[in-house]
Amino acid sequence: MDTPPELTPAQRRLLDQLRKDAEPLVFDADFVDDVVRRAQEVVDEAARRFAGERVVVSKGFLNQVLACEAKHLLPDTFRWNAANARGFVSHKAIELGVHWQGETVPELLVDEALARLADQPSNQGDFVAGLSEGDRAELRAGAVERVTRFLQDFPPLPARSMPVFEARTRWPLTGPVELVGKTDLVIGRPDGRVSTKLVIDFKSGWPSPAHRHDLRFYALLETLARRVPPRRLVTFYLDSAEADVEDVTEGVIEAALARLEGALARHAELVVDQQPAVYRPASACRWCPGLAECDDGRAHLRALDDDGRQGFDD
Repeated sequence: MDTPPELTPAQRRLLDQLRKDAEPLVFDADFVDDVVRRAQEVVDEAARRFAGERVVVSKGFLNQVLACEAKHLLPDTFRWNAANARGFVSHKAIELGVHWQGETVPELLVDEALARLADQPSNQGDFVAGLSEGDRAELRAGAVERVTRFLQDFPPLPARSMPVFEARTRWPLTGPVELVGKTDLVIGRPDGRVSTKLVIDFKSGWPSPAHRHDLRFYALLETLARRVPPRRLVTFYLDSAEADVEDVTEGVIEAALARLEGALARHAELVVDQQPAVYRPASACRWCPGLAECDDGRAHLRALDDDGRQGFDD
């Protein structure tokens, strides 16, 4: 049997950040019950405000409501492309790699992931199956890069840690307002009421405050669905092999619940009460479908371009 390679400094650093503390983390049962009760009240109030209309609340929904409200109200124009599909393709390849017999070669894992995804009856599957040769090559290259970085810099995942990729969570079971999340990776074996799970997101590019908010929302979802909060939230930046780590506390769960309540209340004010939307220009204006008609957004991007930051020419 081949001897496993020695961990790299980057892998050791992250492993140290992920290790359990000496004392098990157990949240007060009354606190968890109270969070579930209050979250149900928030959802019920939103359902009342929207008169039973279906509302799907994701991390993207929350980020948009609490960022540029004008963009939030625009029709959804999202489409898969070779750039934004790298995530789900690389996640599938990494998932295959955890269970792969033999050497894990990034190119082979990505090719197998693309083949399997193309056979799936889903929006993602239809996109992969319909790729042109050029788009497929671009997507393959981007996914291979992400998988390579993961295999080089992330500690090996033993099967006993029960890794789940693109872990989906929905809550509540019934009702028109639904909270949904899809986490890149969840690790941890259940152990009664002990908080054992690590919730991990993989990112490229620069850190953003939104990344912590995303993971806190996932922690809230995990608490609502399973009544046991995770123990730690991790954003792993593939470009730098660095992780932003936050321990889950009652304060983290409370902050996520307050953010959810505020976002749903503001969404109701915008949609039901027809209050005017607040424009909040940012570098993300570059990708806004309403940019051509948005003076604030265009002026902001021109200012960024003038001082050498990420403007029109980026």
